[in-house]
Amino acid sequence: MLAATACLIAPALHAAQGDERVAAPLQLFTPPPAGSYTLPPIQSAPRGRVVDEAGRSRPLAEFVTGRVTLLSFIYTHCTDAAGCPLAIATLAQVRERLSANPVAAGGARLVSLSFDPEYDTPDVMRLFSKTFEGAARKPPWHFLTTASQSQLAPLLEGFGQDAAVTEASGARRLDHTLRVFLIDSRGRVREIYSAAYLMPEVIVNDILTLAAEAR
Repeated sequence: MLAATACLIAPALHAAQGDERVAAPLQLFTPPPAGSYTLPPIQSAPRGRVVDEAGRSRPLAEFVTGRVTLLSFIYTHCTDAAGCPLAIATLAQVRERLSANPVAAGGARLVSLSFDPEYDTPDVMRLFSKTFEGAARKPPWHFLTTASQSQLAPLLEGFGQDAAVTEASGARRLDHTLRVFLIDSRGRVREIYSAAYLMPEVIVNDILTLAAEAR
């Protein structure tokens, strides 16, 4: 199982290291400086329970309040370069940029939450966490799952995140629209990034803008 899981992690690891197969969007503009604009609240993050890398059931609120949070939904066996690997690559780049700013890094977190609790068990997510030095670096990066589809469903609905399971040629896949959510320290979604707008410099400026509000 460990070897098979490592093979599935490889696409995301390559993405985080700048794999050329990941279709990252081009940034053809200079974003406004951090703190020179506002991001109005869009919605509140939903309530519900998740399972952490140690297999403990915890409220989602623990991972979306108290810090500025960048959250993406993923599944570990995703091979669509414009899907989960792009989300992983973007979060990794954002993390690298934030790590150069100790104050910002200390007030932020990254969260990757699985679409697929049936496959993405806590053991699988723990391996993912180790691969990316989850909580060992700042900002911390948490790889979470849920105990069941029934616990996942209200989280997807609350975020407005689509996901549909399809079977083709004996292979199981999850079809979804890539979205990454920026959540303030009060648990409010302040920005939703589509695949075409996953630009690390823009996202970092948005994180710094929200961090400045809390000071």
